[in-house]
Amino acid sequence: MDYRDAGVDIVAGRLFVDRIRQSVESTYRDGVLGGLGGFGGCFQLPSGYKEPVLVSGTDGVGTKLMLARALNRHDTVGIDLVAMCVNDVLTLGAEPLFFLDYLATGKLEPEQLAEVVAGIAEGCRQSNCALLGGETAEMPGFYGNGEYDLAGFCVGIVEKQKILNGSQVEVGDVAIGLASQGLHSNGFSLARKIVEKSGLAWDATPEELGGRSLGEVLLAPTRLYVQPILEALRDGMEIHGMAHITGGGLPENLPRCLGEGKSVRLEADSWEIPGIFRWLAKVGEVKEEDMFDTFNMGIGFVAIVGRERASETLAWFRDRDIASYCIGEVVNNEL
Repeated sequence: MDYRDAGVDIVAGRLFVDRIRQSVESTYRDGVLGGLGGFGGCFQLPSGYKEPVLVSGTDGVGTKLMLARALNRHDTVGIDLVAMCVNDVLTLGAEPLFFLDYLATGKLEPEQLAEVVAGIAEGCRQSNCALLGGETAEMPGFYGNGEYDLAGFCVGIVEKQKILNGSQVEVGDVAIGLASQGLHSNGFSLARKIVEKSGLAWDATPEELGGRSLGEVLLAPTRLYVQPILEALRDGMEIHGMAHITGGGLPENLPRCLGEGKSVRLEADSWEIPGIFRWLAKVGEVKEEDMFDTFNMGIGFVAIVGRERASETLAWFRDRDIASYCIGEVVNNEL
């Protein structure tokens, strides 16, 4: 017997690396040293920092991968993987520098996984983040044929004096919510259960979705907020805190960017909740509290700014075709 008899095709693995090389190298930016295929990726830190601090983040895509497999569309989940990591790193005011991915599968299917890597590369390009390396693991018997899982790892950089750690947030500041592109990558265990209960196929078009199909809306990738936020910071916008709205929704993630003793009083009717969330709540008979604890409800990212800059901030993002809303204000916890 040989390794191929056991279900692992080494030759196919080598060919796969060659196949994705162009996608990977298209993400390279200043600082990348060497090329694809080494035991480690090298990146030279940018100059000009007095006290550079590296910021790291890691995440996955979760059971949204089951939807990608059901629809046989694998290009968007790679964008999800990058977004889940770079958006987290961004909340500290950091610029993402490079990204690594881990891809595990039962049997290497080059076309399917090349789509995934193409999506990862697209997410990196949109974030000006180099895809520095990765690992593809073929694990027969652990994953079934056609099944795969993803994990991502991102490293960014920020000047020590500019780290957003909650201390800059003041009572009276305004929370500016930036629109999501749907569920992003959270809440899919519940969403899939609701779709199953509805008895509808993925190509069904419920009235709430405005003519789009369930599959199309649910598979929409996580929005990348890196470029507009970094541009805003370079333009001198004073952002006191930022939150990436992922698992746990606004109630769990918004407090993570605040200093001790502070909360955000939300105005839940200050933005229009997208149709997919209204459909999930109706069909699944999900309580409003549980909806907000599970999904982003249409707000994918939040920037905390001074009240005097709120109108200017809204206009800045809207000029760049990013729907934004004043969704609440910072208050003392005792209030």
